[in-house]
Amino acid sequence: MADTEIPAAEFTVGLIQMACAAEVQANLDTASELIASAAHKGAQVICLQELFASRYFCQREEVDAFDLAEPIPGPTTDRYRAQARDLGVVLIVPLFERRIPGVYHNTVVVIDADGTLLGRYRKMHIPDDPLYYEKFYFTPGDLGYPVFETRFARVGTLICWDQWYPEAARLSVLGGAELLVYPSAIGWHPGEPPEVGADQYNSWKIIQRSHAIANGVFVATVNRVGHEGPPGGGLDFWGQSFVCDPMGRVIGAGTADQSEVILARCVRRYIEDQRRGWPFLRDRRIDSYAALTTHGVGGLDLKSSASGSDRGA
Repeated sequence: MADTEIPAAEFTVGLIQMACAAEVQANLDTASELIASAAHKGAQVICLQELFASRYFCQREEVDAFDLAEPIPGPTTDRYRAQARDLGVVLIVPLFERRIPGVYHNTVVVIDADGTLLGRYRKMHIPDDPLYYEKFYFTPGDLGYPVFETRFARVGTLICWDQWYPEAARLSVLGGAELLVYPSAIGWHPGEPPEVGADQYNSWKIIQRSHAIANGVFVATVNRVGHEGPPGGGLDFWGQSFVCDPMGRVIGAGTADQSEVILARCVRRYIEDQRRGWPFLRDRRIDSYAALTTHGVGGLDLKSSASGSDRGA
């Protein structure tokens, strides 16, 4: 979608939500089948879930799991470049990237509808929680928050833990994104009380809807389904992938337990209408946000911070 072209009035997003098998080849084949199904149903921008080629290995710290990583470009990007070209769709493909020996990233590549590899995003925020031991595997991203100009939409690609950070969403939107996508792998610990799980899920959904509202942008998150790990342990991935519009309304959603394609039609005019009605981007006070580059009040001069606040009143 070149700047000189008049963009279409809308674009259709397709999310590929799936349960992962133990074999990488089986996951690649399943993903290809679901991509083809999404394209035949009218999807133009199709996104796979985080680390879709394998089960979520970050539940444990195991050196052998590094063997799952691959270079970019590599076999998986070659496969999906060909499929994107054949179907005429944009593909957002999460990968375990092998940068050099000993340096690995949790990465997304964006492939345009002609098969061109437009670039990559490396996950910036890396968690380290029980059953999410990602700091053992992934070097934090170093590419910032790129926005990709695809045939059908301007897309900002973020990954799972990134979804809790409003700064990442805002910077992507300031870079021109019409659609934010969050490939994810998130679920419940089977031993947790049901009310704790319900609160976690609600927070997960609310934070992403809030990014849509605060930035006047479409947001899509795609999550895996199924149990991974030993009986009574591991993770129950909660699925429920969804797309919301710039008002935060959910316009497409998946189930909690099925491998499926979720489609959502995104009308560009809604971005303009939302930002005119609620002009949050216009009213930002960028002169007052320097403290965002600190880790809290311990790094601030509270007296000068307070006087600055008075000046801005």
